[in-house]
Amino acid sequence: MSRRPGPSVRLKLTLSYAGFLMLAGALLLVAVGVFLVQQGWLLTNERGAVRATPGTIFLRDFAPTAVAVMVFLLFFGLLGGWILAGRMLAPLDRITQATRTAEAGSLSHRIRMPGRRDEFRELADAFDTMLARLEARVAEQQRFAANASHELRTPLAVSKALLDVARTDPDQDTGEIIDRLHTVNTRAIDLTEALLLLSRAGQRSFTRESVDLSLLAEEATETLLPLAEKHGITLETGGDVTLTPGSPTLLLQLTTNLVHNAIVHNLPEHGMVRVRTTTGPRTAQLTVENTGERISPQQAATLTEPFQRGTERVHTDHAGTGLGLAIVATITEAHDGILTVTPRRDGGLRVTVRLPTASPGPGG
Repeated sequence: MSRRPGPSVRLKLTLSYAGFLMLAGALLLVAVGVFLVQQGWLLTNERGAVRATPGTIFLRDFAPTAVAVMVFLLFFGLLGGWILAGRMLAPLDRITQATRTAEAGSLSHRIRMPGRRDEFRELADAFDTMLARLEARVAEQQRFAANASHELRTPLAVSKALLDVARTDPDQDTGEIIDRLHTVNTRAIDLTEALLLLSRAGQRSFTRESVDLSLLAEEATETLLPLAEKHGITLETGGDVTLTPGSPTLLLQLTTNLVHNAIVHNLPEHGMVRVRTTTGPRTAQLTVENTGERISPQQAATLTEPFQRGTERVHTDHAGTGLGLAIVATITEAHDGILTVTPRRDGGLRVTVRLPTASPGPGG
């Protein structure tokens, strides 16, 4: 925004200090003068006889002294106000310089203002915290953009190679090429839809309503039951009515992603997926755990990052997009929840989503 130049805050504070000091001094001098007149100290001469009116003697004997005092107060107020204002606004100058540094693109700069807590230091600490979060978010977005570009480039490159083969080799089986193109394009579409869902969830542009996580868990397991039976995975679902405020669509997507990941990241046979919902004093909890290969805590901590994949899947026909847990993490954050990914001692993972509770309705 373009603004016309104006007087600095330091000058305004200096003039305010001097003005209030002059006003206080003038009122004090007037009060002293009136008091002296009333006591008759300015109305008598050496012999005690009245020689002039009170106003005349006030102006003659007291006004010069009052003027001298006012001039001194003006000088003292301007000089002292300028110094005090400079000292008081010094932290604000540091914050301004840090803001300009951040505006230039350097998000690693921090104010780190020393001293005891006051309004300026609270502002500086809040600004440092904001810069730290912004730097982390920008770095995350840069990694995400790089990974997304890489992931999207792969199916496009495969499609281009298949089309080149079909164009240069007329003897190539057209049906096989079409089938492979269909598979590659399906993967690209799934990846694009996952990216869009991730973006929408991060914007928190949804209406909150009371949602029962237990019903969503049942719906997700029923939907994915054929996939589980196909690969010999046993699904177990249980728990109490668990209400939380949020988007039914996004929370269903969250639950489905967790159950789907638990199925495709599992043992080759005789695997297990257990889904439970519980309600605490202030939290609604959804827990999904599965058997599988052993995962270290360090590897588990990275699984919620975009395009991170853990153990090998039961079959390659469900390669996924690498955004399953990333979408879960974004939806959880958008609902003010906490996502915890913990390796199981015998192999596999335990994923826990803790969300705020919602009060049951009149009919609940």
